Amino acid sequence: MDDGTGSDGTGAIARAFVTARRDGSALPDFPGAIPATLADAYRVQDAAIRLADGRIAGWKVGKIAPPVDGIDRLAGPIFADSIVAAGDTPPAMPVFGDGFAAAEAEFLLRIGTTPDPAKTNYTIEEATALIDAVHVGIEVASSPFPGINSHGPTATVSDFGNNNGLVIGPAADGWQTADVDAWPVTLTINGEEIGHATTATMLDGPFGAARFLLEHLARRGIAMEAGQWISSGAVTGVHPVSPGDRVVAGFDGRWTVACTMQAR
Repeated sequence: MDDGTGSDGTGAIARAFVTARRDGSALPDFPGAIPATLADAYRVQDAAIRLADGRIAGWKVGKIAPPVDGIDRLAGPIFADSIVAAGDTPPAMPVFGDGFAAAEAEFLLRIGTTPDPAKTNYTIEEATALIDAVHVGIEVASSPFPGINSHGPTATVSDFGNNNGLVIGPAADGWQTADVDAWPVTLTINGEEIGHATTATMLDGPFGAARFLLEHLARRGIAMEAGQWISSGAVTGVHPVSPGDRVVAGFDGRWTVACTMQAR
């Protein structure tokens, strides 16, 4: 694992992304050679996590389509200082105005029981048993590199999975006995509905995303902790946004969560 000083380019890419995120500046081009494999990309992510030196309070999961070497999801850290609980006034979430910015309606799963760090294989039922709450939310996907979503999953993984924030909305009460995959989800931007779908279109759904993440992090030697969040994947798609936009996500006609976008 590169510590930020290696000669393979891993450290240079990690430093460029971490510096740009700290400064709020854009990276017109990918800062080096795009990692050839997902393993290479996660080495960049690991180096960037160490350089960022922030507390990780959750992880995002995203879909890889088409799959790469049979892997159909990716992961990235969500830092504590970028997680906001929704209130009566929609929070203003920072995005890179000269980079990439998007909003995603997602189910947010909270880890209630610390997983066994040595366990690397889970059933969906075992993964679900570790969850103590499900909330509705919005993932803010934003990167200083505007082409982050146009250069394949290894580029996305390299920059924290393209995460720049999480808005935690109301608890989805009754999730334990409900068919969550049947709940309709909508996303509107500035009052216009942009997306409408259910989690039935999302591989094996939000709890399948939890299963993937538990296995993935254990194999990377990263321990999950009780209280951390899993942003389980975009239900209605990845919808580009700009500073000043107002985003509202609706879930099963019962819960909504909103935020606005502001330039960093």
